[in-house]
Amino acid sequence: MSSKGCRLALENGTIVYGESFGSSCDEPSVGEVVFNTAMTGYQEAITDPSYAGQILIMTAPEIGNYGVNLEDVESTRPQVAGFVVRELSRIVSNYRSTSTLSDWLKDGGVAGIAGVDTRAIVRILRTAGSLRGVICTDSTVSDQELVTLAQNAIVMGGQDLASDASCSEASTWDENLGEWASYDMAHAKEWKVVALDCGAKSNIYRHLASVGCDIVSLPNSASADEIMSYNPDGLFISNGPGDPAAVAFTVETLKEVAGRLPTFGICLGHQMLALSLGATTWKLKFGHRGANQPVRDLETGKVEITSQNHGFCVDEGSLADANCIVTHRHLNDDTVAGFKHRELPIMGIQFHPEASPGPHDSAYLFRRFVEMMKSNSLAR
Repeated sequence: MSSKGCRLALENGTIVYGESFGSSCDEPSVGEVVFNTAMTGYQEAITDPSYAGQILIMTAPEIGNYGVNLEDVESTRPQVAGFVVRELSRIVSNYRSTSTLSDWLKDGGVAGIAGVDTRAIVRILRTAGSLRGVICTDSTVSDQELVTLAQNAIVMGGQDLASDASCSEASTWDENLGEWASYDMAHAKEWKVVALDCGAKSNIYRHLASVGCDIVSLPNSASADEIMSYNPDGLFISNGPGDPAAVAFTVETLKEVAGRLPTFGICLGHQMLALSLGATTWKLKFGHRGANQPVRDLETGKVEITSQNHGFCVDEGSLADANCIVTHRHLNDDTVAGFKHRELPIMGIQFHPEASPGPHDSAYLFRRFVEMMKSNSLAR
């Protein structure tokens, strides 16, 4: 860790002083400040495209003790706008580690601040809601200038960040869960699935491949005709960053294909599916981010501990008008955690059944998607 001083400034006037690590941030790093309550999995969180445009705080008191490696990533690079920790471990103790967290963030161009009271910052965010913030090491910039910079930053509402996080061209996916799960080779690539990439986590595709899906990933700008040209058995819409209502063209595409294919959406994909059916979304006060979020499956009554990362939510009152019902409910605040259409083969899940990090309680949802495709195939 650098001995260079660093500041985190929030739009409400809060200034936090700490030490810099990762990339030098003489040029201020700006983003929405959010927090993650997971005890582990910082590498997966940092590479999750859903965190684009956000400064991420980890609430666990020590971060970095097992370093980073080339396997536990959810995209090709760090995605966060900045990273905030209480204590950055000075020792890396893991046989799989290939780098320290600080060196890896430096290579990825991500600024970090350590030695701050992260739980005090989280108390502020839980009271005021998610706030815009700035990380900076330039001592010539005044505290007030940093606060003003945070206040003038773009708000998350209305931002289409998914299009920037999406892939640029069609691609296929072959990697499965490997040693982490049983894999039935007899059913490999049995179901052709088109995935609209809005910033997909890699582990989602691994789970789809491991239940027999032959995946073609398309940019989220793909038209209905492009999707149907692959003659798919199903359509998947991924997680991603930003405001779902701002990704208007993807929502319009989903309207066009509604009911033509069994469809499954996760996180941002869940929200955009709901919008395409006539429901609405709203921004949560400080969001759900962590690997310990309780959800009830209303169809079975079972409670699942889930991994979550979202700042927007589907409005429950609007789902009835969209001819949809709630299938899963978040037990911390009673918000919608999943829905399905009453008549069409469409379902969405607000949380992350692929976890990484997190528990595997909800991995059955990938098999449920396959059952939807099987039923649709038999009905044709």
